[in-house]
Order: sequence, then structure tokens, then C-alpha cells
Amino acid sequence: MILHPGILSLLSGSLLTLLVMLIASGLGIRILLSWDASSSSEGQIILERKTWLVSTLVNYALGFQIFSAFLFIATAEDIHQLFVGAMCATGSLNANLVGWLVLLIKGILLFAAALWVILNRLDQRTEDCPLVRQKYFALLLLTPLVALDGYLQWRYFRGLQPEIITSCCGSLFSADGESVVSELAGMPARQAMLLFFSMTGTHLIVLSACLRFKATILRPLLFMTAVLMLFISLGAIISFISLYIYQMPSHHCPFDMLQSHYGYVGYPIYAALFIATLYGMLPGICQPLRQHESIEKEVDRIERNWLWFSLWATLIFLLISCWQMVFGSFTLLGY
Repeated sequence: MILHPGILSLLSGSLLTLLVMLIASGLGIRILLSWDASSSSEGQIILERKTWLVSTLVNYALGFQIFSAFLFIATAEDIHQLFVGAMCATGSLNANLVGWLVLLIKGILLFAAALWVILNRLDQRTEDCPLVRQKYFALLLLTPLVALDGYLQWRYFRGLQPEIITSCCGSLFSADGESVVSELAGMPARQAMLLFFSMTGTHLIVLSACLRFKATILRPLLFMTAVLMLFISLGAIISFISLYIYQMPSHHCPFDMLQSHYGYVGYPIYAALFIATLYGMLPGICQPLRQHESIEKEVDRIERNWLWFSLWATLIFLLISCWQMVFGSFTLLGY
């Protein structure tokens, strides 16, 4: 099992990422204790040079962490054929329940890593780099999460046994169960659609307002709509979007759409949702950072690009998700 190419890539990549993060954490402690941007001492100059080198290494490490979230799902999807009763990634994750914890941690790291990389790039484009302390403090918080991710990954893959008979999406994402996902699967289609389209519509309206106006209140509002849209969209995928993709009235699995039988349509759906959420969050996250004049100039210069990225990603997400709903013959409105 461990010799699967995807598993080897995930485990070796996680080990290298953790090594880089530990090195960066050591530098981060030194920065928190002795960083003085106003000083021109030899120690400060050496520290500044090291931050550029280490930040570059961390960018690559966290870049892999972003990629690994999708690689983990693809690997879980690929190995499902090794387990009796598994028909998709759900069966692989159910074969060792630690896999669901890995998926949760990777989801958190997906956004945390992307935000760090973008904010690091923003900081490095300024002359005074005012976010150095904040960046490396964030790295100190991220390092235990990266370590936990690597440890849980090892436990998950190490604990997989081909002779295990596992349950799959038919039981987990059934409307007859008592779990949260069962509640989502059992939600009336009309009600789920109303909630989903209301939220995505609100997000698009706030995005358009941010593109048109500079009002301070709009950025935190956009952050909230982006986060709400993420969770409501994930619920909508389980509730009704998956049904239109599969053209089946009772198949709510969010992973089958990653298979070749459905044209791997799940990958652009989840990628577009991730991009729409990430860039929708950024203007709100950067709002408190505007107290630094150099950061404010950079945010003003690049914020419009973030807004357009979020807008287009949201539209692409809607287009792909709702294509079958609009142009297919299958309908749920009678249920």
C-alpha cells in the first residue's frame, strides 16, 4: 500500500515540508526575539538576508501543501479499488477513519498555506517589510499543524488493509441516516437551491460593490460572504448539485464526480470554489494591515485583481455546477 506513487509523494513531500517549517520556526523565534527594522547592525542585516532565503523555501513548502490537498483526494480516489465495498474515495477514507481527520486538516492547511504565501508576497513587495514578525509568528502556528498532517497521513496509510470490507457513499451520504451529511442529503431540493443561489448571489453583489466602491465596511462583509458561500456550497454539492451531475435522484456523494466516468468534473468545481473563497477573503484579511502605509499602497494596487479572481472563479463554479441543471433533462423540483 505504501508503495503507491501518490502515497509516496504525499509522505515524502510532507516530511520535506515539515523539515523546512522547522528550520523556518527556528528563524521565527529569533525574529520574534531580536528583529529591529530600524537597526543597521550586522546581526540585523544577517537576519534580513536569512528571512528572504527561508521565506522562499517556505513558499515552495507551502505550495506543496496546497497541492497535497488535491493529491490526497486523488490518491484516495485511486486506491478505492483495493478495498471490498469501496466505489470511490469515500470507501478509502472509511477503510481507516483517520483519513477523515487528514481531509479536515488538509482543508484547513489549504487556505492557511495559500494565505501565508500571498501575504508573504505582498510583504516582500514593500520596501520596509512591515509584516515580518506577523509572518513568522504565523509560521510558528502552522508548523504543528503541518506536523499533525504528516503524522495523521502516516497513520492513515499505514493502517490501510486490503482485506478490510468498507462501507461507501451509499450508506454515508444517505438521506435516511442521522448524521449532518444525511441531513444535507435529505434537505428538500427547492429549499437547498434557494439557500445556495441566495448566498452565491449575495457574494456576487458584494463583490461587484467592492469593485465599484472603496467603502471600508464592504471588505469585512465580503470576507463573511466568501466563508459562508464556501460552507453552503459544500452543502449544496451534497444536497443537490451531485444529483444533477450523476443524473440520479438519490446519489449524494461529493467524490464520485472526481472519476473519469463524470469527466473529472469535480476537480474544476472544487478548485474554482477554493479560488473564489480565497480571493474573496483576502480584502477583508488585509483591511487591518492597512495601518502600514507601504502595505496599504500594495493592497490598493493589487486588490482589484483579487476581486476579479474571486468574481470569475465564482462564475466558473456556478457554470460548471449548474450546467446539467440548466441543460440536462433530469430535474429535482418534483422531489
